[in-house]
Amino acid sequence: MKVILVNDDIIVAIATSRLEAAISIIRLSGKNVIDFVNKIFTGNLLNKKSHTITYGFIIEDNKKIDEVLINIYKAPKTFTGEDMVEINCHGGLYITNKILEICLKNGARLAEKGEFSKRAFLNERIDLSQAEAISDMVSAKNEIASQLALRAIQGTVSRLIHHLNEQLIQIITHIEVNIDYPEYEDIEELTANTLLPKAEQLYQDINRILENAKNAQLIKEGIKTVIIGKPNVGKSSLLNALLEEDKAIVTSIAGTTRDTIEGYIQLDGMTLNLIDTAGIRETNDIVEKIGVERSFKAISNADLVLLVVDGSMPLVDLDYQLLEETKESNRIILINKKDKGNIINIEGIEISAKEGNINGLKAEIKNKFNFGELKINEETYISNIRHIVLIEKAKKSLKKAIDAMEVMMPTDLIVIDLYTTWSQLKQILGEEAKEDFLDELFNRFCIGK
Repeated sequence: MKVILVNDDIIVAIATSRLEAAISIIRLSGKNVIDFVNKIFTGNLLNKKSHTITYGFIIEDNKKIDEVLINIYKAPKTFTGEDMVEINCHGGLYITNKILEICLKNGARLAEKGEFSKRAFLNERIDLSQAEAISDMVSAKNEIASQLALRAIQGTVSRLIHHLNEQLIQIITHIEVNIDYPEYEDIEELTANTLLPKAEQLYQDINRILENAKNAQLIKEGIKTVIIGKPNVGKSSLLNALLEEDKAIVTSIAGTTRDTIEGYIQLDGMTLNLIDTAGIRETNDIVEKIGVERSFKAISNADLVLLVVDGSMPLVDLDYQLLEETKESNRIILINKKDKGNIINIEGIEISAKEGNINGLKAEIKNKFNFGELKINEETYISNIRHIVLIEKAKKSLKKAIDAMEVMMPTDLIVIDLYTTWSQLKQILGEEAKEDFLDELFNRFCIGK
């Protein structure tokens, strides 16, 4: 059962960036907050309707401090479920902090990280998946990540989890009825004809959700992309072409890149976290040798490997070694220097990194990660790592129940694993969340959120 917030103190925080700007917003929430702000304001907020704006001045000791607009929101139809006020002041650093100071001097408390969202959750305005989506929206790195977060804020994840749990409840209800009224239906017939097909369908639904989650997670966090190849095949030129800047030093001297170089690009709304590795070759240079070792380690940790070969020169043993080393990875083979002509006979995408001719590569990346399908598909995608872990656990518990059904174990044993599955899915919405867990989770939010 969810714990309902009992604190009625007023919290305050700067909700906008702490930089000079045209406007800053100071947000307050709590019992009697409208009356509280009215005491430091020249106008009268007490008789105003909810969701209205009032013009006036913030004052201290009867002295005007700043010209402001004040938004008031009356419970229960507010973000936190409590009365809320937002003071829209001028965006100077001094004046913003001064108004915050006035609020604190008059008895408000500085909000903890994520406390506004935490109050919204505890007052049952949002569930935990929606609260986390607010944080995901703030940290979104690209268009797709922001859209996934927005849809979760609107309740798509909540509805998906409720739908899964509704299927579980139907299965559990059948079992509980049979336990209470054993004469109701033959247990073998019930298991074979009703419970097992429903459980298997639910298992397939969960599997599909997890498969979709892999791509969603990659797009949300960015695809860890490693550029690999022997020296002087054009790896650094490719990095610069993708970044559209001269971030890597490009020379004809073997061993110029001695360590990994990182950057990122937006590819039609998808983030690639790029790592240009040291050219792989035999070397006695200690520093360069460390760079080569890091290159091989980067391959094993990558979501995508871009293996670059020089198409204008015959392949050598080191090229074949890298082709073998990366064959089990999610790779794209790039035949570079097409401007000089291609004399090798392997399957790959021809590019000219030096001339910035890499459109074929961009198209292949989007195709490899089903980017187009994810962008237009209206299906709900799970991208939060905590949610994915809990769904994985739910899948394992459900599989135990299915295995038990297949060998006709007693239904009272089967139902234990089904209840475990149900409980793990409920944790996504925070329906069984403990206070220390909530403190840890909301502490990751921004102050003012």
